[in-house]
Amino acid sequence: MSEQIFGELDAILAEIQSAEISDLDQLEAFRIKYLGSKNILKPLGGQIRNVPNEKKKEFGQLLNKIKQEAAAKYQSLQDGLAQSQSENQAAGIDFSAPTQELRVGTRHPVSLVINRIIEIFTRLGFTIAEDREIEDDWHNFTAMNTPEHHPARDMQDTFYLQDSTTRLLRTHTSSVQSRVMTSQQPPIRIIAPGRVYRNETISARSHCQFHQVEGLYIDKNVSFADMKQTLLYYAKEMYGEDVRIRLRPSYFPFTEPSAEMDVYWGLKTERDHKITKGTGWLEILGCGMVDPNVLSNCGIDPEEYSGFAFGMGIERQAMLQYRIGDIRMLFENDVRFLKQFRSAY
Repeated sequence: MSEQIFGELDAILAEIQSAEISDLDQLEAFRIKYLGSKNILKPLGGQIRNVPNEKKKEFGQLLNKIKQEAAAKYQSLQDGLAQSQSENQAAGIDFSAPTQELRVGTRHPVSLVINRIIEIFTRLGFTIAEDREIEDDWHNFTAMNTPEHHPARDMQDTFYLQDSTTRLLRTHTSSVQSRVMTSQQPPIRIIAPGRVYRNETISARSHCQFHQVEGLYIDKNVSFADMKQTLLYYAKEMYGEDVRIRLRPSYFPFTEPSAEMDVYWGLKTERDHKITKGTGWLEILGCGMVDPNVLSNCGIDPEEYSGFAFGMGIERQAMLQYRIGDIRMLFENDVRFLKQFRSAY
């Protein structure tokens, strides 16, 4: 009986060693037969009870050898088929054929300018604050010292949500400032980049949606001089070390005193005359000391704290940086226009 069992094992071993496989179906059949959960070796393992005691060790060693041979043979056949398939696929490839151009994505000019502004102000310790674009009337207007029926509301034509007189698309990112001031105590030092909306006629110079970056710094003993030095540093980093700036008195409901900051652009070309209206100076942002009423509205003691705020439009600066003549080009997603910024990452 034991001779018959050993004969079966020897026959299986020889069959495994001589197996020739030409495709994946045959390889899978080999795996199932010798290595699968119901392989032909499992029933033979139970025959050890019919083997004399002096030959049980020999039987076990032979059975293990067959299993190892089956696993090694399967791996060898699998590697051989994989290499053969790879060679067949490569044989059908023309390596001398010209390649297709790899289209590299680009950053939008508005994103490039925003990233640059963020980089400059984060070096001064400002952190980024972002919030909702659908706002309520209180955070967008009232908290910023612009109560209902205030004439300053006429400065911004607002998109209100349908059937609502209190929910709107934010007209400036100052609403982010009011939310930050009502949720944390000074010191506060943030910049708030984001998209804003105003009901304006779309033209080469204006759009109903655009981007702003607003800044806010509140602490004890913050002065107008602190604001001026901060903005001078920004102007030098953005426009060059030799840049000249000037601050002109202005009006904003949430700052007092208020100012507009210009940089000297020059009058070297006809285009310079056009964009500076013949003065050489170009307005880039509005700024001022935070009105005490704004601090009170947001729960901050104006007797203890003071601060400054500023806000700038991104599209105008992008148009200046990249000599873009029409603001509408920034919103049309024309690939012919956008691919010009391929080298700017």
